[in-house]
Amino acid sequence: MNIKHTVVERFCKYVQIDTQSDPLSTSFPSTEKQKNLGKVLVEELLEMGIEDAHMDEYGYVYATIPSNTTKEVPVICFCSHMDTAPDCSGKDVKPIIHKNYQGQDIVLPDDQTVVVSPNDHPYLKDLVGSDIITASGTTLLGADDKAGVAEIMDAAHFLMTHPDVKHGAIRILFTPDEEIGRGVDKVDMKKLAADFGYTMDSGPLGYVEDETFSADGVHIKIHGVSVHPGYAKDKMENAMKIAGEILSELPKNRICPEATAEKEGFVHPVRMGGVLEEAELTFIIRDFTTEGLHRLEEELETIVKKIIKKYPNSSYEFTVTEQYRNMKEVLDQHPQVMEYAKEAIRRCGVEPQTKPIRGGTDGSRLSFMGLPCPNIFTGEMAFHSKQEYVGVRDMEKAVETIVRLCMVWEERS
Repeated sequence: MNIKHTVVERFCKYVQIDTQSDPLSTSFPSTEKQKNLGKVLVEELLEMGIEDAHMDEYGYVYATIPSNTTKEVPVICFCSHMDTAPDCSGKDVKPIIHKNYQGQDIVLPDDQTVVVSPNDHPYLKDLVGSDIITASGTTLLGADDKAGVAEIMDAAHFLMTHPDVKHGAIRILFTPDEEIGRGVDKVDMKKLAADFGYTMDSGPLGYVEDETFSADGVHIKIHGVSVHPGYAKDKMENAMKIAGEILSELPKNRICPEATAEKEGFVHPVRMGGVLEEAELTFIIRDFTTEGLHRLEEELETIVKKIIKKYPNSSYEFTVTEQYRNMKEVLDQHPQVMEYAKEAIRRCGVEPQTKPIRGGTDGSRLSFMGLPCPNIFTGEMAFHSKQEYVGVRDMEKAVETIVRLCMVWEERS
């Protein structure tokens, strides 16, 4: 397929717009600056001739590429998120294109202690001969998920300028706040009005994913006993120390991120704080089944009870919040969604690969909101870090996959 790509230019433009989300914010979107990218995307979509492109009050960008076929084709949505992770700065990103990569270590110029090496990132060996894009060493790159955004935009540009390529109606959705778990909190499903969807937010070439973690959050509040420290003997029960004992009691060689892989779940503390009288712990719980989540939550609460038992005048609250569920439960009911994605990837000359995601995507929740939505590769690698990189070959193949996927849905309708 002869596509005159614009994906690299778009990507390098988008990553220079700071869109970092904030998990401590109570606004939506969590940071107003995410809308700066949304405005740019709307302008570019309108310039392509996509007349309904707009951004709503919450920072969601919606757009429709009209059908150009006489067939009745299901409405397909392509979705990527605009925010970058809070884990690493996304301000003043300087994208660097390393031409014709030959397998060497890449020393980043603004902090030469940051080295992108095939020893640490074996996938680089697959990118020999491709151009590679990194940041400059002081920030993340933002390929997660501005690679996906740029790929959808490039595919939209191709479809709008090639009416001979037949397809049904295509919806475009760009979301804020995915990195902090709120990516679809305010999405208008009636406005979106799509039948099936695909998030563009996976990594290596050829990956298409239909299985994610199921996820819960746990918040533990410890109520201790405050007494003047000069008169505290046999009376004080320090909530912060109790919280510390709970953390210390967590297993070190199982059910933690450091000791799990493949389909093993984990219990992971992500925030703690407090004072003598009251302390709080926040955990994320991950497993591939809801039953597995419940077992892990029970084990965590057993630890809490064991520690609290030593402090007769103290108490705790244990609150579980559902975050998302394994999208495979939904996607297994609609096998054509994965089948067509794999066919599109094969038509690009690439063998599709499926692998469970030890994480979640907007598609996890969209699937349970009525939009079955697997996840397709973008090329993003080493995300959430200063060593983040993306291969231009992979981005261009992702663009072609989107286009061919639109064609497969039209052909088989």
